[in-house]
Amino acid sequence: MATKQIPYKTYLTEEEMPKYWYNVKAHMKGGHAPFINPATQKPCTKADLQTVFCDECIDQELNDTDELIEIPADIRHFYKTFRPSPLVRAYFLEEMLGTPAEIYYKFEGNNTSGSHKLNSAAAQAYYAKKQGLKSITTETGAGQWGTALAMASAFYGLHLDVYMVKVSYEQKPFRKEVIRTYGANVIPSPSDTTAAGRKILKEFPGTGGSLGCAISEAVEKAVSTESCRYVLGSVLDHVLLHQSIIGLECKTALDRFGVTPDIIVGCMGGGSNFGGLIAPYMGEKLQGKNEIEFIGVEPASCPSLTRGKFVYDYCDSAKTTPLAKMYTLGCGFMPSSNHAGGLRYHGMSPVISQLYHDGYLNAVAVEQKKVFDAAVSFAKCEGILPAPESSHAIRVAIDKALECKRTGEKKKILFGLTGTGYFDLAAYKQYNDGVMNDYIPTDADLQKGFDTIPKCAVNEKLL
Repeated sequence: MATKQIPYKTYLTEEEMPKYWYNVKAHMKGGHAPFINPATQKPCTKADLQTVFCDECIDQELNDTDELIEIPADIRHFYKTFRPSPLVRAYFLEEMLGTPAEIYYKFEGNNTSGSHKLNSAAAQAYYAKKQGLKSITTETGAGQWGTALAMASAFYGLHLDVYMVKVSYEQKPFRKEVIRTYGANVIPSPSDTTAAGRKILKEFPGTGGSLGCAISEAVEKAVSTESCRYVLGSVLDHVLLHQSIIGLECKTALDRFGVTPDIIVGCMGGGSNFGGLIAPYMGEKLQGKNEIEFIGVEPASCPSLTRGKFVYDYCDSAKTTPLAKMYTLGCGFMPSSNHAGGLRYHGMSPVISQLYHDGYLNAVAVEQKKVFDAAVSFAKCEGILPAPESSHAIRVAIDKALECKRTGEKKKILFGLTGTGYFDLAAYKQYNDGVMNDYIPTDADLQKGFDTIPKCAVNEKLL
């Protein structure tokens, strides 16, 4: 095992805190394929997006050239309430595994939202307030994003409606209460409060919902409400941009000790935390400056990268959003009600999708019980009860460390611990009771989703 000269926890000083976000698209040779307006079949313009998103978020979304984008002073001021987050050397996990590998994790759970989501919530709520809006809408899966945006909305004095995936709404009633405590309105999705929700309920009676469903409802509410915009917690480029503060803090902390990771692992639902964690390191890889292995981990029950198609698809179930070229299971795919609610999304960030397609990162799909095996092992030695989403990254980080044990390699492994599991005790109870099930969709199950991918001009050569 390496010498213990690196502290168990490392924090940045105020002077070291990032003043700019990192835009990895600046090194992607044109970014990714443009969003398409489904009505015109042409690339989306700023005007196409202005009825849905805040103006400055759109500018960031369409920016493929600037490597560094300044973090406004007011947002950096808000960040002081919960940043920097600690970079932890997982000495106890290393000892438990008996591995020669060095394991590090960036812990984003030390705020009331319990996750990394507040990084983008702070920014998007700020831009909404700056634009003079009165309210915003959003979706949430496991509830971390809804909580984070509720916190940011309260800070900036905005009304917020949160459409929460129904299975999570039912499994995590106390997460809902935290959101309500910060003044937001929470609606289980699909609901009968929108046309999109009513349509989905008719087509899928008794469904536990999905992020695609919740997005549809939140977008419909935003475009039909005066002085309101929709705010998204993952997938889009500007969200990954805001989350790059995670990777920037990691890199500054590790650079202190001359450490460059050999492997970086993160869980993936829509791609925001993984994209943020890898951003500055991926930018260097794209410039030929490192050979880091990047691994995104997704649930086997919702395998958008590992079993999806790289085509244009709607970002929501009701087909109201622009078309994005991404790895997708089809906007009509309805995932099983597994416990990683934040990873139950049919598609994947266009940035992550393009990097995966071009061979710059790998993807792994893991089953639920194996994820909880890793979560419990981690909790016993590192003292943190991890969220099911984050535990996907823990699973693969452990697997890689055990590979090092077999080969004797002293690789440096970094993973993102993006959330805490205190609202996931129903899932831990199922695991402890031995009644947790794994669900892996069949090819026939996936085909039902693929059949909902739009057969349009931009997909003629892809499908």
